[in-house]
Amino acid sequence: MKKIAVFPGSFDPFTIGHESVVKRALTIFDEIIIAIGLNTNKKGFYPLEKRLGWIRDVFEDVPNVKVMDYTELTVDFCKSVHAGFLLRGLRTAADFEYERAIAQVNKAMDSGIESVFLLTAPDHTYVNSSIVRDILRHGGDARKFLPGSEELKDRIINDTPQDVD
Repeated sequence: MKKIAVFPGSFDPFTIGHESVVKRALTIFDEIIIAIGLNTNKKGFYPLEKRLGWIRDVFEDVPNVKVMDYTELTVDFCKSVHAGFLLRGLRTAADFEYERAIAQVNKAMDSGIESVFLLTAPDHTYVNSSIVRDILRHGGDARKFLPGSEELKDRIINDTPQDVD
């Protein structure tokens, strides 16, 4: 049976830390679906379509990585794409506590879906989307934290909203 994992998140923006988790997880799973979920607690910084396109560009030469969006519960999305695994990256102990609680709820909702945690590579531990957004929002150079070609990084930087608080 094919091992399919869903890597859910808002990815606003997708960072080198996210990219590292996916690349490392490709040694474990046959297919990874990077799934941008609608989080009602977060207001998107970048439009969904931009995020989908940028992540697809990062993995354009990797046929076993798909990029999708979803609005339902994550476990329901997993069922709809026949994924038996949820992939999450952990940077800190606080991440673990938060992700553990979510994993336990997901397991209670669907016992057939396993959560798999990968520790973030040490050189990416400090990288998170909130910090990268703040750098971009204030006109800083966030290229070193963004994956992909220099052209893609320039597109992300040039598409940064200017009228966001």
